[in-house]
Amino acid sequence: MLRLSHRGELRAMSEIAQHLPQVVAAYLVYLVAVMSPGPAVMAIVSTSIAEGRRSGLAMAAGVFAGSFTWAMAASIGLATVLTHYAGVLHAVKIAGGLYLLYLAYKALRSASRPDSARHLAAVEAAPARSLKRTFLLGYAIHLTNPKAIFAWVAIISLGLPDGASAQAVALVVGGCLLTGLTVFTSYAVLFSTGPAFRAYRAARRGIDATMGVLFAAAGIKLLTSRI
Repeated sequence: MLRLSHRGELRAMSEIAQHLPQVVAAYLVYLVAVMSPGPAVMAIVSTSIAEGRRSGLAMAAGVFAGSFTWAMAASIGLATVLTHYAGVLHAVKIAGGLYLLYLAYKALRSASRPDSARHLAAVEAAPARSLKRTFLLGYAIHLTNPKAIFAWVAIISLGLPDGASAQAVALVVGGCLLTGLTVFTSYAVLFSTGPAFRAYRAARRGIDATMGVLFAAAGIKLLTSRI
């Protein structure tokens, strides 16, 4: 029994070594994808700057949870099934695009308000958004982006051959998820520092306007793009 188990492990290790270039390629593709300034990264950055490290980490955790959900779907083949149901993906795309436009509206509305002492005091005295709600917002942003489905399908297809072992699947998916978690939390920590917050206070309206434009562009692109 132990000998059979040992042979299975050796076969799995041999398979992983054989396809190591594909695994590395999948890691690189995912690293570029998570570091690109998409809606999820913008949400982490803006939340970390404006609301602090705890909220930034909660947003990062929500984005990671969305990535984890699509990773599991891709691993079990659900994402491939979803690609055959255009109606479902179109509904997800519309929901995600509208939500990004809502975030753009909020950011642009904030940018339109002057930096008076009264306004800044009101903003600082406003009740903080709960960490649970922040987490769910991050989850919704990533879950309603159908491009994430195709990204994970591409990663699985690139890094794993047909009939890959469970160990190989775990290596590719687990490695990519660990990379994503590291990148997302790093953004939250980096942009929640004192200098980042002071820079935000000094240029709040410009930063909010930029975020609003970027969210609007991402929402419009999502609504008008073909799946």
